[in-house]
Amino acid sequence: MSRTDEAIARIRRLIQSGELPPGARLPSEPELAAQLGVSRNPLREAVKALVVARVLDVRRGDGTYVTSLEPKLLLEGLGLAVELLRDDSLLELVETRRLLEPAAAGLAATRISPEALAGLRDHLDAMREATADDDVEKATRFDAAFHRAVVAATGNETLTSVLDGVSGGTLRMRVWRGLVEANAFQRAIVEHQAIYDALAAGDPTLAQAAALMHVNTTETWLRRTLGQAAVRHGERTPEQ
Repeated sequence: MSRTDEAIARIRRLIQSGELPPGARLPSEPELAAQLGVSRNPLREAVKALVVARVLDVRRGDGTYVTSLEPKLLLEGLGLAVELLRDDSLLELVETRRLLEPAAAGLAATRISPEALAGLRDHLDAMREATADDDVEKATRFDAAFHRAVVAATGNETLTSVLDGVSGGTLRMRVWRGLVEANAFQRAIVEHQAIYDALAAGDPTLAQAAALMHVNTTETWLRRTLGQAAVRHGERTPEQ
């Protein structure tokens, strides 16, 4: 382990132990270096790394503080990392959605508020209107907003942050599908309506099944599309 990694680990232990709780101001650099038993250069690099990770916040003229450590903040970089994934990782992102979104929908069915349900209805109506206007990009935005609102209704910030990051990486694929596949959004609206109806009924099993069917439709389309592209280029398909 490098000296910088060692400094990171020691600062992390102070945070995990509660000695440096969220919002706490770190000791001065000389004091912290002495406390951790590391030299100042590795300590500076450790602080820089933890600032990038949203664990620490350097306030000019004031000092360095532990952030709120909320899931939304700490997982903020997930979306950027997903965006940097290569196109051949797209199927893995959709598989991840298939694993997580149905469970989120089931949980949301037991927790969704009337206000959140009304917001879902608004997103669904807006998606229906954009589809009627043949506005693929606008329909895609409301499609994504619908999914985000379902997950947010769980009240689980960690799950919401993770799925925000994962789903963000599939937005271009959704636009692409809307452009190349006839009636893609019309089918998506029917599937979204089934999810909405299950949530409105407060039925977690039905909500989970409806969400699984919806994501599975997307995954099946993507597998078929990638398989056709592989055949054209003389490559192996994902199932081979």
